[in-house]
Amino acid sequence: MYKVCIFDLDGTLADTLVSIAYNANRALEAFGLPTHPVQKYRYFAGDGADELIRRCLKESGDEKLEYYTPVREIYREFFREDCLYEVKPFDGMVEALKGLKEQGVKIAVLSNKPHENSIKVVETLFGKGFFDYIQGQQVNIPRKPSPAGALHIAKMFGAQPCECLYFGDTNTDMKTGKSAGMKTVGVTWGFREKKELEENGADLLIDHPSEIADLIKRKCDIGGNHDSADCE
Repeated sequence: MYKVCIFDLDGTLADTLVSIAYNANRALEAFGLPTHPVQKYRYFAGDGADELIRRCLKESGDEKLEYYTPVREIYREFFREDCLYEVKPFDGMVEALKGLKEQGVKIAVLSNKPHENSIKVVETLFGKGFFDYIQGQQVNIPRKPSPAGALHIAKMFGAQPCECLYFGDTNTDMKTGKSAGMKTVGVTWGFREKKELEENGADLLIDHPSEIADLIKRKCDIGGNHDSADCE
């Protein structure tokens, strides 16, 4: 049985796309730069706020990133104020997570969203103390796709990487889980397509949160035969 389930936040646990687009577009608009449709942010987001702003600016025509510092700073201001703008858990997610908790599985969040915003979003949507651990982007832990954050979470719970499932919706998430030596579950309701998840090492794809709790009971079906005796 898996001991720990680690979840990406944006596009995996919660639908945050409109929030990200709203705040980034406000930041671009503040400097008279072209804004972008919400759907574009499926590809801008996923690798932290700094990379988000770089991608937005290049799409707006600022190839040399001359506006990078001021746009990044005002985006962070806007996001601190409105990180919950139209944010909601995906349908069935709360029930799925409760199913894991009932099975004695530890649940954690690992996000490239700034740490304080990660805590605010998760605790507002799911309640304080619902998750066993929340890790957002901090200076002392490299951002995903570094495996450092995922391995830190596993160590906290006394679990080996092969006793953890890593859930995410982007190539960054799949690379993170694989680099950490964890089984990776690509969720198809998020920001990116199935093809991206498959090409970046997803051991399994799922199409709805209702499938999550059942994975704990089918350990050997994820990425080939495997049980706790194989953890070395």
